[in-house]
Amino acid sequence: MQADIINIGLAFLEGFALIISPCILPILPIILSGSLTGSKARPLGIVIGFIIFFAIFTLFSRSLLSHAAINMNTIRNISFGILILLGIIMLSNTLTEKLNFLMQRLTNTGNQFSYANNPQGGFFSGFLFGGLVGIIWTPCAGPILAAVIVQVVLQQTSWQAAGIVIAFAIGAALPMLLIALLGRNILSHFSFFRERSGFFRKLLGLIIIISVIYFLFFQSMSMAVTPKKHTSIKTKALINGLEQPYTAPAFAGIDTWINSPPLTWQDLRGKVVLVDFWTYSCINCLRTLPYIKDWYAKYHDKGFEIVGVHSPEFQFEHDVNNVKAAVIKNGITYPVALDNEFQTWLNFHNEYWPAHYLVNKEGKVVYVHFGEGEYEVTENNIRFLLGLNASTEKKSAEENDSLNMTPETYLGFTRAERFVSPSGMIKDKLALYQYPAELAEDEWALSGTWLITGEKIVSLSADAAIKLHFRGKKVYMVMGVTDKPIKVKLQLDGKPLINGQGKDVNDSSMEVNEHRLYSVVNLIDKNEGTLEAIALQPGLEIYTFTFGN
Repeated sequence: MQADIINIGLAFLEGFALIISPCILPILPIILSGSLTGSKARPLGIVIGFIIFFAIFTLFSRSLLSHAAINMNTIRNISFGILILLGIIMLSNTLTEKLNFLMQRLTNTGNQFSYANNPQGGFFSGFLFGGLVGIIWTPCAGPILAAVIVQVVLQQTSWQAAGIVIAFAIGAALPMLLIALLGRNILSHFSFFRERSGFFRKLLGLIIIISVIYFLFFQSMSMAVTPKKHTSIKTKALINGLEQPYTAPAFAGIDTWINSPPLTWQDLRGKVVLVDFWTYSCINCLRTLPYIKDWYAKYHDKGFEIVGVHSPEFQFEHDVNNVKAAVIKNGITYPVALDNEFQTWLNFHNEYWPAHYLVNKEGKVVYVHFGEGEYEVTENNIRFLLGLNASTEKKSAEENDSLNMTPETYLGFTRAERFVSPSGMIKDKLALYQYPAELAEDEWALSGTWLITGEKIVSLSADAAIKLHFRGKKVYMVMGVTDKPIKVKLQLDGKPLINGQGKDVNDSSMEVNEHRLYSVVNLIDKNEGTLEAIALQPGLEIYTFTFGN
């Protein structure tokens, strides 16, 4: 209960802090412009509408996305498009008058709920206006995108989640209310602004357009991070440490502990601990394991511990026997906690697989890293916290280069994208699919009879096939079977996959007999192609494609 209250308080502060974040820039001019006309109650209506619609849209986003089969990137792009359209409308007197007329027609039926029956709009008009802004802005907020992902995985919406989202919305809305009231007071007290209201409306419209363009550019630049080369590091300090270390959150809601009895931070007091959020079918997580296991072997007897928090992405990863088998197969000997309900994930406010939290001997989180890479930095920090010579050895292990590579491709309709079979995606029903005439890069399609569910596709006929045009040297598939093992034939660019086959492929085919990640393609002399997988019997389950270089 105390942790929930703390999380709600943190969510409020995170929302309030968005006033200095780029993601808030596009809507501040809209809020200000919308509050300059109408009754004095209109700004309050705008903010309340923003909070309520934002919270509802976020909390039920999983269900909306599931039933509409639309991914968040599409919604996000549509939202940015609407923001730019609003900016363009504000630049035009004619378009602004037409929008005001349409808004007035919409709000006339609700004017009785307004504090003032103002022809330019009162509380109810502002409420609808703010609600529209809240819906448009939801996909633009990075923290909320993370919350949506967690809701999709958890398949639930709890009162704790509602409290967190509402607190976040209130925190974000308070600065908006202050800006709206301030703008209105300036307009009412200074004739200079009143006489030039049209000019300032156009200026705000221009700011909206520039802000969206800047935010899109900012986002794309932040994602295109060039992988760092492995280099030796020698330092006597913590590298990239947190400016404000915080007490490590509790391990909560753990279903089972593997390789260890249940652990608490009291049990780990006096040790340096690396908390690794992972899931066993995630290729990015698996690529970090050689480093993590190496650190455990070198430093465990010097006071170093690792806790692998297994937070499942797919339903089959909830099975304790599947996780135990994966732990054995990957040679993991450190403690692993099964966080099936994502309670520990939420306690840490985590957003990614993999994610590494380094905790010092006093139980404070002092360093955090998301994704692959920075292995020398992490090892340096481990050695520093242990009081050892902080010189790390140069690694020769493979570095993941994610540039010019097909992004992870989910096949279930909840997160599917770039699907191009002519019939479109038919949800939760047996359907016959055909390939299109051609596949562009990163696109995929089906042939034969398939069932497409929220998180996977299932072959329902012999020779049902899937084809993908990929970029990257390595292709992995997360697959399983509903009953007995199934043989899968593989073709690359229309020919049997012989040269460049992955370790799970033998003579251009492989046997799928359990739910796990399968290595399918490993190219040497090129980095793209069209892969086709053909299930020789019904019952093959495919969840996702992932890639490597």
